[in-house]
Amino acid sequence: MSPTTLRCAIDGPVATITLARPERMNAFNAAMHAELRDALDRCERDEAVRVVVLTGEGRAFSSGQDLTVDLKRDERGRIDLGPALARDYNPLVLRLSRFPKPTVAALNGPAVGASMNIALACDIVVAARSAYLQEAFARIGLIPDAGGTWILPRLVGPKQALALMLSAEAVPAEEAQQMGLVYKVFDDASFAVDVAAFAARLAEGPGLAYRLTKQAVAESLANSLETQLELEARLQSEAGSSADFMEGVAAFREKRTPRFEGR
Repeated sequence: MSPTTLRCAIDGPVATITLARPERMNAFNAAMHAELRDALDRCERDEAVRVVVLTGEGRAFSSGQDLTVDLKRDERGRIDLGPALARDYNPLVLRLSRFPKPTVAALNGPAVGASMNIALACDIVVAARSAYLQEAFARIGLIPDAGGTWILPRLVGPKQALALMLSAEAVPAEEAQQMGLVYKVFDDASFAVDVAAFAARLAEGPGLAYRLTKQAVAESLANSLETQLELEARLQSEAGSSADFMEGVAAFREKRTPRFEGR
């Protein structure tokens, strides 16, 4: 069955997953979660895909959870958001954080609520100049979820994270870049072209080294310096025995662009 809430297009080594509910500002519902899980699975299995871009259709990246859908209620009739987090959001954030290939969140517009944290779970965030990020949960009496209380303090520090969460203020793309939440900001008019060029350049890189680098950074969050140094030595041994390293050295000596194969 064809997806109804997103599109997945593959152009050479780059797969672009576009959230496609523009009439709802690409708000997440159960169908979108299921289709996104399937798209990520297909991108991982496809050996030709080296980079995955996640973006939105229309004027938003995503407005977060679709609050117009019927939400699960407990035996007393109260809304219970826990099951949706356990079923959809938590697995998605873990999937993105552990995805073996580089992931790029391309914020074509606002990333609000849970979608901000989904974007931050990707490896790299780029944004259109008019885009913004917003931990909007406090505006509806909720706490940040989808990993926000774990990811954001590690990126900007606990004080800044609390300010963003408690105020629920929108952070413009250029300010988010200064905070370290966004890597690059592109002009709106050239955003799609700039994102495609950036992803294509990334896809030309050494896929194995990318995967090992992601592993090293992820494990560093819980490691001591000594443990991390030991991990670097082990992972570097693996990278050093790869065909990509041999190609990289040969290209350096021959003063040419390397042709990495990801192995």
